[in-house]
Amino acid sequence: MEYSTNHDINDKAHIIKIASLVALAGNTLLAIMKIATGIYAGSLAVIGDGIDSSVDVLIAVMSLIVARIISRPADEGHPWGHGRAETVATALLSCILFFAGAQLVLSSGRDIIWGAEREAPSLPALVVTIVSIVGKLILAWLQHVFGKKADSPMLRANAKNMTADVLLSTGVLAGLGFSIFFNIGVIDSWAAVLVGLWVIKTALGIFTEVNTELMDGGSDKAFYRMVFDAVKSVDEAGNPHRVRMRRIAGLWDIDIDIEVSPEKTVIEAHRIARKVEKNIKKRIVNVYDIVVHVEPTGNQEKEGYGLSEDS
Repeated sequence: MEYSTNHDINDKAHIIKIASLVALAGNTLLAIMKIATGIYAGSLAVIGDGIDSSVDVLIAVMSLIVARIISRPADEGHPWGHGRAETVATALLSCILFFAGAQLVLSSGRDIIWGAEREAPSLPALVVTIVSIVGKLILAWLQHVFGKKADSPMLRANAKNMTADVLLSTGVLAGLGFSIFFNIGVIDSWAAVLVGLWVIKTALGIFTEVNTELMDGGSDKAFYRMVFDAVKSVDEAGNPHRVRMRRIAGLWDIDIDIEVSPEKTVIEAHRIARKVEKNIKKRIVNVYDIVVHVEPTGNQEKEGYGLSEDS
C-alpha cells in the first residue's frame, strides 16, 4: 500500500521517536529534581509539579511505543495501517493527566479542609521551580517543532501539555513566594489545588480534541472548501457531494462523489476522477487516501450523509 503524503510514515515514526527521547530525558531530570526538592523543602505544590513531570515521563515512554506501532505496514488485520494507535495513545494520555490532577486536588484539598498546619516551604523550592520553568519552555518548544514537522496530534498535544506545565510552574512559583514571604504554609496547599485543577483542564481539552478524530467528525469546513474548489477546477467534473473527510493520525482520508456526463466512457470517467484526485492533493497536504465515486450527471439518488457545497 502506498501512502499519498508529504511525510512518509516511517519518517513520521522516526521524528516521534526523537521527540519522545528528548521529552523522556528532559522530564526525567525535572521530575527527580522537583520531587526530591519538594520533599526536602516541604512543598506539596513542588511535589505535585514533580508528579506532573513524572506523568510526562510516562507519556514519552508511551510515545516511543506508538512510534514503533505506527511504523508497521498495513496488513490483513489492519488494512488502514496502524496510524490510529497514535490517536488512542493521545486519549490515554488525557486520562493519565486527568487522574494525576484529580489526585493532587484531593490530597491538597484534604489538608485545607481539615486545617492541617504546615510550615512554609524553604528557599530551594523556589530555585528548582525557576529551573523547571526554563526547562519546560525549552521542551515545549521542541515538542511543538517536532509535532509540526511530523504533523503529529500526539506531539502537538504533548507540546500543549508542556506549555500548560510552564503556566503551572509559574503558579507554583507565585504560591511559594507568598508562602515563604508571609510564612503561611497553607498557601502552598492552595497553590497545589490550583495546579491540580489546571492539569484537569488540560486533560479535558486534549480528550475533547482527540475524541473528534476517534469519532471521524468535526473537520474544519475550510478543508471541505478546498475539495470543492479542486473539483470545480476540472472542467468535466461537476456537483461534488457526499464528501467525507477524516483524520488518521494526522493524515487525511477523503471520500467524494462527483458527476460526469453519461456520454463518457469508463476510461474517460476514470481520467476525470484522477484529475480530481491530483487537484485535491495539490491543495491539501498529508493525504493518506482519496476515493472518488463517479456518477452520471443528474443522478437523483437519496444520500443521507457527507457534505455538499450548499451544506
